[in-house]
Amino acid sequence: MARKKERGNGSGTVYPRKNKQGKIIGYRGSYFAPDGKRRYVSAKRKGDAEKALRQAMTDADRGFVFDGGTLSLEDYLTRWLRDSVKDTVRRSTFVQYASVVNRHLIPALGRLKLKAITPAHARSLYREKLDSGLAPRTVQYIHVTLHKALKQAVMDGLIPRNIADAVKAPQAHKKEVKPMTSSEVAKLLSAACGDRLEALYITAIHTGLRRSELLGLKWTDVDLDGRTLSVQRSLDKYGMFNPPKRSKSYRTVKLTPQAAEALKGHRVRQNEERLQLGSLWEDQVLIFPNRRGKPMNADVLYHRGFKPLLEKAGLSGFTFHSLRHTCATLLLSKNVNSKIVSEMLGHATIAQTMDTYSHVMPGMSDVAATALEEALS
Repeated sequence: MARKKERGNGSGTVYPRKNKQGKIIGYRGSYFAPDGKRRYVSAKRKGDAEKALRQAMTDADRGFVFDGGTLSLEDYLTRWLRDSVKDTVRRSTFVQYASVVNRHLIPALGRLKLKAITPAHARSLYREKLDSGLAPRTVQYIHVTLHKALKQAVMDGLIPRNIADAVKAPQAHKKEVKPMTSSEVAKLLSAACGDRLEALYITAIHTGLRRSELLGLKWTDVDLDGRTLSVQRSLDKYGMFNPPKRSKSYRTVKLTPQAAEALKGHRVRQNEERLQLGSLWEDQVLIFPNRRGKPMNADVLYHRGFKPLLEKAGLSGFTFHSLRHTCATLLLSKNVNSKIVSEMLGHATIAQTMDTYSHVMPGMSDVAATALEEALS
């Protein structure tokens, strides 16, 4: 029987690399990994190549095979978006990742080899973005995206470590919550009287729903006689319906009499709109659609609806999200149990609710002190 040929070269050999003139320009080491594939390492000096080869073979014996090869960061990120991100997250989340990759990471680092990326590259990118005027929160998102992508590369055995672990993202200062006062709410709703979306603003203030949740509401989600509203979906700014933000965002909210009456009046006016448009109305059973019955664009709502309404009311410095903050702070300032408020808002935890809103109610500590004094006296 013929003797089985041994692998010899490739099982752990370093050899010189020469140019056309026969001059040695570097050294290359080759070995066979446990999967049977030939792998390579290279260096300018023989000793460095031997060291790299020993490390690579040790890693291979431990089950770690790094195969970044000549793959560029641009090619890897493009593949990561397509194979690892797409269809595994919400469409809006995918669009955000793709935007960061294509607007920031690829232009700055795309030409580098995946295996050649260092912490210094990331650190320099963050500094450059901050110096150009980009908000720290945006740079944080660049860091999160890079970290997530390289984490997958590590798990795939393409690189030995995630260099983003060694880089600190810039600290973003949390924006202070700015709710409306009761008098400001009155001004807003007075200005909204008779507005096509008057019921939307009333419902927002009386329930604390997110804008995406309000725009995703359907008439099948409300019981106006029982005065309840159920959050079952949200509408992103790309016109796609998604499940609520998190599991606790699925919730049923009790409507105030004012909100219920506003929605009843809104339904009557919407039926009139439907009759006037006839076949042009594209009914999707939405409570707050656009003027043709289709999902309303969030930016259109803000710029053509809410912003002009603020100006009419003589108010400034508020966003649509301020209505949610207003609902929460008014409830908490009236000593409504924080657990009830948290559930109403669809927060993940009570801690999130208190962390977000307690600092806007300086009187809460006085209330607590008084209550303790009464309990112990």
